[in-house]
Amino acid sequence: MPDRPAPGLRPEWGETLARQDYKRDFRERDAQVRGRDTWKLERRQHFEEQGSPSWDALLRGDWDEALRLLEARREALLELGREDEERQSFFHRVRVVEKPLTTYLHWELHSLRIRAECGERIRIVDAGALAGSERSGPLPEVVILGGSTLYRVLYSETGTPVGAIRFTDPDLILRWEDYIRDLYRTGEDVRTYFANEVARLPHPHGSGAK
Repeated sequence: MPDRPAPGLRPEWGETLARQDYKRDFRERDAQVRGRDTWKLERRQHFEEQGSPSWDALLRGDWDEALRLLEARREALLELGREDEERQSFFHRVRVVEKPLTTYLHWELHSLRIRAECGERIRIVDAGALAGSERSGPLPEVVILGGSTLYRVLYSETGTPVGAIRFTDPDLILRWEDYIRDLYRTGEDVRTYFANEVARLPHPHGSGAK
């Protein structure tokens, strides 16, 4: 595990994008990626999911429906995996986990297990192992598209997405890609983590829980 500070990522080094601009920019740039992997670092322990029927079902207190809706996405996720194979561009995700699990993270780990079964490459890193990286605060939420664009994804205090800061400096992107790759190498496969730490947990609570 890298026991060192993460690379810097000062806002003034990039360009701030509103949420819709970020989504559009991401789609356009992602469509052009070929032969280079994408890396994602997830650090926050709670998000307010937008447009997820499964998350909405959980908020209503219907855990069985939330799981059914996650399973219903399996074919679409398999198709995304086939597209990644064709492009030779694979999605790697590092998910930082704190215990006890928040309701959101409990739900998300079910989703991530399914994603991994459909081809996404996902590793879990315990937050306690990041002391060297978080001396000045929690790591940011970062996505690196094909080695050419880095987004620091921005959220409100409650976890609602509000946009991103886009960075395109090659040296900065390389440093962050190397850092996330090192975390990934030392992380635990999400399927093993799920079997050992999540599968036997009682159902999470519904509305308002975090």
